[in-house]
Amino acid sequence: MSRLACLALLLLSHLASAAGDGTRLVPPASGPINVAFVITEGANVIDLTGPWEVFQDTPLPDSETPAFRLYTVSDARRPLKLTGGLTVVPDYTFEDAPVPALVLVGAQGASPGRAAWLRKVAADPSNHAVVSVCTGAFRLAEAGLLDGLRATTHHDFFDTFEKRFPRVKLDRGARFVQGAPNVFSAGGLTSGVDLALHLVGLYFGPRAAANTARYMEYRPGK
Repeated sequence: MSRLACLALLLLSHLASAAGDGTRLVPPASGPINVAFVITEGANVIDLTGPWEVFQDTPLPDSETPAFRLYTVSDARRPLKLTGGLTVVPDYTFEDAPVPALVLVGAQGASPGRAAWLRKVAADPSNHAVVSVCTGAFRLAEAGLLDGLRATTHHDFFDTFEKRFPRVKLDRGARFVQGAPNVFSAGGLTSGVDLALHLVGLYFGPRAAANTARYMEYRPGK
């Protein structure tokens, strides 16, 4: 068995055990899949850049054309200091951002416009999934998007999350979970990479996810 086939089987086994109910995501008939990364002051870099790397490294099947169109969204187009001092200027505001198929929210600070925008996007039939990484789960819960659903967050914040959001079914063990056909959450940091690869697999199959992981020299977490 080839190295790629072994990696595909490993990845498929890992992702199938981590989350999912057989959901498949359908890419648009033409063009890339829009992915909006919500950021604010103090946003965690790896929560953003881990999944970003996965999506940017994934081409359309049998093509070199990027499968995803990636952009950042915030309250305003002003420089934001992320963790470690990285400065990022958002591509769009909540008022003018293109309609996303995927929305990703990592650990980050306060935002006056985020919750309303997340609710609006989640209700749009063209939206495929709303995704949190790390304490981004707090942000989805604040918007009411996790009520009655399974979700996870960073292990350091399990108790705080459970107290603040008793209507959410907290999963303390999984690296990521699928709470609904269009709602996903990851524990944080590197687990966001696992979830992003899972989403690639839902769109294009496990071999595509394995190809991306192989290019990244990445092995899924346990």
